Amino acid sequence: MNLLSYYKKNICEAGCDEAGRGSLAGPVVAAAVILDLSSPIVGLNDSKKLSVESRNKLRLLIEKSALSFGVAFIDHSIIDRINILQASLLAMSQAIEKLDTVPEHVIVDGNRRIPNLKLAQTTIVKGDARYQSIAAASILAKTYRDEYMELIHQKYPQYHWNQNKGYASLYHRSQIRMIGISPYHRKSFHLKEMKNQLFD
Repeated sequence: MNLLSYYKKNICEAGCDEAGRGSLAGPVVAAAVILDLSSPIVGLNDSKKLSVESRNKLRLLIEKSALSFGVAFIDHSIIDRINILQASLLAMSQAIEKLDTVPEHVIVDGNRRIPNLKLAQTTIVKGDARYQSIAAASILAKTYRDEYMELIHQKYPQYHWNQNKGYASLYHRSQIRMIGISPYHRKSFHLKEMKNQLFD
């Protein structure tokens, strides 16, 4: 299925998405992208539906041909302080602020509006599989976050973040039980099946 080029025609529109909301460790990362509709990027899709190789190739194309893009990181300590939902929305707000061009309209993946955003916005459930600019944002958010998790994996290789990217894989959970947490883990994240065993 071909993704739509825009939500509203003939205006400057940015797509926005985040990555890392369900992770046990590391930051949540958001991206905002204003695409150049006169220079379409072939292959844009929800980042979760793309291979690592495809995501990395598309990231380079997005960075090269987009009219503007911004990427923002909110680290684990802030997530613990304000909760993951608020941290995700904060990351999206900061990503939009980093755009070189101020958009007239923002389309946001999901069903939560970005608080205090002084721009017109529309939330779109599964927007990363429907609109090119949100798909591009999802690719940037995912690749930037994965790159960061691979970097901190070098400090704490015992958790295999280069493979699970901080998510709750069986190996990751077993390592937490065995050796405890790292400085990068989110202490506010409790897995239901582990009750309070994760971060006691």
